Amino acid sequence: MSFPVLKKAAYVLVDTPDMVIHNGTTQMLEREQNSDSEYLKSIRNSLRSYDEVVGYAPNQTYIGNMTPDELSKTPRPWYDKKVENAKRYGQFGEIMPQDEFYGLMKVVDVFDLVLLEKSFSENVKTKFEAHEILKDKVSALGEGVEIADIEKAVNENKAEGLYENDKLVGCVKRAHEFDENLSAEFMLENLAVKASGVLAAMYIAKDLDLPVEEVGYIIECSEEAVGDMNQRGGGNLAKSVGEIAGFKGATGIDMRGFCAGPSHSLINAASLVKSGMFKHVLVVGGGCTAKLGMNGKSHVGKNLPILEDCLGGFAVLISENDGVSPVIRTDVVGKHTIASGASPQAVLDALVLKPLSDNGMTIPQIDKFSPEMQIPEITEPAGAGDVPTQNYKMIGALAVKKGQLDRKELPAFVKEHGYPGFAPTQGHIPSGVPIVGHGINLIKSGELNNFMIIGKGSLFLGRMTNLFDGISILVEKNNGNVEEENGISKEEVKGMVADAMKDFATYLASKVEE
Repeated sequence: MSFPVLKKAAYVLVDTPDMVIHNGTTQMLEREQNSDSEYLKSIRNSLRSYDEVVGYAPNQTYIGNMTPDELSKTPRPWYDKKVENAKRYGQFGEIMPQDEFYGLMKVVDVFDLVLLEKSFSENVKTKFEAHEILKDKVSALGEGVEIADIEKAVNENKAEGLYENDKLVGCVKRAHEFDENLSAEFMLENLAVKASGVLAAMYIAKDLDLPVEEVGYIIECSEEAVGDMNQRGGGNLAKSVGEIAGFKGATGIDMRGFCAGPSHSLINAASLVKSGMFKHVLVVGGGCTAKLGMNGKSHVGKNLPILEDCLGGFAVLISENDGVSPVIRTDVVGKHTIASGASPQAVLDALVLKPLSDNGMTIPQIDKFSPEMQIPEITEPAGAGDVPTQNYKMIGALAVKKGQLDRKELPAFVKEHGYPGFAPTQGHIPSGVPIVGHGINLIKSGELNNFMIIGKGSLFLGRMTNLFDGISILVEKNNGNVEEENGISKEEVKGMVADAMKDFATYLASKVEE
C-alpha cells in the first residue's frame, strides 16, 4: 500500500507585547469590568523584551534551533534564563517582532483596512528589504498615513489601534458600518491569523524542492471564523493565505475542530493525497489574538512574566510518496467516536490503544507520542499542571493495564516516549502538530522509527454538544518502496508489460506458423 508523506513543516512565532494588552481576551474583559485594576497597571512591567522571547528555550525549540531532547536536558525554570546564541531564524521558521508583523498585516490586507503611520511604515520597509522572504512585499506596504488620520479612525470611527511600546502607530478599520462580524475587532483578529498563516506558508514555499504551483489544495485549520452577518464562519482563509503566499495553483477550504482541528486537517490532507485527487496538500494555521495573555493573571500573581506573549503559526506539506519522507499510515487512525466517552482513559483508549491493537501493535512500540504540547511553565501557574507529561503518564498507565508494560517501567516510559511541551498556548497550535518538523528530521536521520500525532478538542466550548473530540494518526519511516496509485509498484508494472509483450510475441509466432 502506498502512503502519503510528511514532506515539509514550518513553524513561526510573533512577539506581540502590545497586542497582549489590547487584544487578548483576558485583558479586554478586565478593562470592561475593572479598568482601574492592579493587574492592568502591572501588565507592561510583566512583559518580556523581544530578546527575552527569542532567547526562551521552548521558542527556540519550536522554530527548530533546539531539539526537544535538548530542551528536556535544559534545567527549569526556562523563563529566567536565555539560550546561548539564540537566533531569530530557525530551520523551520522565525520569531518575528511586533513592528514587522504590523507591516505583514498591512501586506495581507486587500481591502485597505490597515493604516500605518508614515514614519513607522518607512521603518518597517527598511526591515522588509533585509528580510529574505518578505523583501518582495515592500511595495505592498504603501506610503503610510498621517497620525491624525489614525487617531480620528480610532477615536471617532471605531477602529482598533495598533500600538508599539504604548504608542499608537496604526489601526485596523471596521469593514462594515453595522455588521458586527466585520467589526474592527474581528477584522484585526482575522488579519492577524491570516498574516501569521501567510508567514508559515511562505516558509514552506522557501527552498521547496518542487514547483509551488503543484500544490493543489490548502486546508486552513486555525480557530477564527471568517464571514459576515449572513454567513458567519463562511471562510475562506485557506485561499486568502495561498493568494499572498504564492500558492497560485491551489484551491482549498477552512476546517475547524477547536484544538483538534490541525490533526483532523492532516488526516483529511493525507486522504486527498492517498486518493490521488491531489499530489500535494498544504495544511496551515495562523495565530489567535484572543489567547494572548490568557493566563496572564495567574502569571503576574506568581511574579512570573506573561508567557503567552506570542502568536503561533504552522504549516505542513503532505505529498505523494517520494520514497524518502516519513509516511502517514492512513490505516492506523484513532478516532474519538460519539460513543467513546469523555473520561481521560476512554479518550486515550480510543485514540492510542485501539488503533494500535487493531493493527497488531503495542503502545511501547511507538517511539514518541505528541499529544497536547503546551509549554508547562504557562499552564502550571494556572493550575492545569504539565499537560504533556500528564498525557504520557496516562498513556503509560494504559500500557501497564493492558500488560504491555511493567509498572516499574512507567517512569522511564514517560521520559523515553514523550517530549517536554514547547508550543505556545494558542489553542489549536499545541495539539499534536508541533512534533512534525522535528519528527521528519529524526526519522530521516534514523533516530526515530515512528511517532503518533494525537489531537484533542473541547467541542463543548461552542455550546452545541457536551462531547469531547479527538483523532490520531501514526507516522513512520519510509521503506523506500514507492507504489503507483493503484497499489502496484513500478517494477511490477514493468514485469507485467514484459510478460504481456512476450506472450504477444509467442502468439504472433504461432500465427505465422499456421
